[in-house]
Amino acid sequence: MAMLLGVLAGCGDGDTSGDAAGKVVDARFLADNAAWREERKSQLLAPDGWTSLVGLHWIELKSHFIGSGPASGIKLVVGPPKMGMVAQQEGRIFFTPERGVELTLNGEPLKGRIELQSDRDATPGVIGFDEGKGALSVIERGGRHALRVKHADAESRTRFVGLDYWPLQEAWRLEGRYVPHPPGKTLTIVDVIGVANESPNPGAVEFEREGKTFRLEALGSPEGPLFFVFADRTSGHGSYPAGRFLDAEPPRDGKVVLDFNRAYNPPCAFTPYATCPLPPAENRLDLLVDAGEKAYAKPIKVL
Repeated sequence: MAMLLGVLAGCGDGDTSGDAAGKVVDARFLADNAAWREERKSQLLAPDGWTSLVGLHWIELKSHFIGSGPASGIKLVVGPPKMGMVAQQEGRIFFTPERGVELTLNGEPLKGRIELQSDRDATPGVIGFDEGKGALSVIERGGRHALRVKHADAESRTRFVGLDYWPLQEAWRLEGRYVPHPPGKTLTIVDVIGVANESPNPGAVEFEREGKTFRLEALGSPEGPLFFVFADRTSGHGSYPAGRFLDAEPPRDGKVVLDFNRAYNPPCAFTPYATCPLPPAENRLDLLVDAGEKAYAKPIKVL
């Protein structure tokens, strides 16, 4: 534990010592956040994690031949030259594999034409290729469908440069007051491609900082964990310009703990092929949240 405390005390820029700076004194707090950071990195670097995302292809026509070859209507950057044909019919997506190409659907051999469920359906379909290194799925955004392509050998994954954080500070672990909204309330969330969605908005959390009261609107279900998309005065000045995410446990006795040490970047910080939600106007804080994950420093391309 002593070694762990020494390592974490030096994480990020600056010094955590001194009460005014929010000195970290609780060993459990340090250990829990160290475990959280390790899990965060593991999820990003999973073979199908966000750093493996290599393509987003909108399905515009009734049908497209797809593959990495020049004759493909939708040309993939990875995978077999001819993978198959994707077709859309009355809002449903179908896929017919190319004869002789080894593919899987949710881990099982794919032999014939199938309906490919999207990420909005109960059981999304994932087509595996390149002996399991690649994954192709369908996403739905604003009534349109697109093919999402991931690959374990993506440069954004294999050349990942690591995450950088502000120093841990217990002072940024805040207990806020939960303000429930009427049942069924939603909040309009716009994503980076301009699609607006009505997201369940069960309540808001009010918290104190620097002698002022701030408020964040929560997304999620009334009984479940809460999710926040927010921006602050570090956005574009140390943290990712388009804002960050934060998770919290469900309200307990009218209280919610917001640990800004665990604020993290959206997938768009690591790949241009994600469709991340943007902070609503209600969650743009006039506050310098110098805690949590900093902007990702992408690897320099080798020419």
